[in-house]
Amino acid sequence: MADTNYTGSIVSEFIIVGFPGMQDRESKAILFAVFLTVYLLILLGNFLLICILAADRHLHTPMYLTICSLAIIDITFCTTTVPTMLAVLSSTTYTVSFSACFTQTYFILALVSTESYNLLLMAYDRYVAICHPLHYPARMTVRRTFQLIVVCWLGGFLSPTLPFSLALTKQFCGPNRVLQCFCDYSGVLRLACGNVLSISYVGLFCGLSILLITLFLILLSYVKILLSVLLISRSGGRAKAVSTCSSHLLVISVFFLTSAGVYISNRIPGTSVDMRIMGTVIMNVFPALMNPIIYCLRTKEIRGSLVKNLKKIKIFPGSK
Repeated sequence: MADTNYTGSIVSEFIIVGFPGMQDRESKAILFAVFLTVYLLILLGNFLLICILAADRHLHTPMYLTICSLAIIDITFCTTTVPTMLAVLSSTTYTVSFSACFTQTYFILALVSTESYNLLLMAYDRYVAICHPLHYPARMTVRRTFQLIVVCWLGGFLSPTLPFSLALTKQFCGPNRVLQCFCDYSGVLRLACGNVLSISYVGLFCGLSILLITLFLILLSYVKILLSVLLISRSGGRAKAVSTCSSHLLVISVFFLTSAGVYISNRIPGTSVDMRIMGTVIMNVFPALMNPIIYCLRTKEIRGSLVKNLKKIKIFPGSK
């Protein structure tokens, strides 16, 4: 492996370094325990949310179908990255093949795009429900919502095709050490031979275009929702409209604020490599950890269904 780094031969595998400043056994053991716990909580929370939505027929509506899709995205996204992180932290040297590394890179890009589109679909669902309530039953049926979710997934997996294809056109002739806990696009592209500045800009443009365009449309939807809510004369109807949107806004804020925070921190001079890696890791796990908590705590119907099912299995008192 050492020869591959410097002789100019074609790289066939990459070494995932992890945190360069935390290579001692104690630090890696602590990080392993923390990330394993977070990963198990993510799986538990999102699988619980999916089970609640699947078991309660009253929740088989377009809005909850988009929430279920988001939970599936979160599970898939974390399963794409966290097991690699755990393997890196539990081994002295972790290597991954060229094809496996690029496959992971593609799935990360695709799932981030898919989540952005799914959040936009959720905002559109709330926009139609509140701004055009009479048209909602016709425009947002369960079947149509499912079709739109499929479009979100297809669009998400097609979106990174250009930057990913451009990265594959470059040769990788060393070094082969990825300064990250998994194979991320920028970390791998940095190891390519020759000038990759243009490809880097293409990837940055594609990624920012997806995030900023979806964020703009989401904010536009909620501005129109806010204006419609202000026109609702009944306080009860206004409160119901606000409550149905508050959880969505929290989920959207968590996703886009963490993404923006990582993007900004990566471009602040003097930021340590370990801090940048930690920021990317947080961006991967924090939204997936928080989403089921937000929906279970702030959505009355999901919370009620959870309590009802817990009573059925006699975890909560009150059932006969």
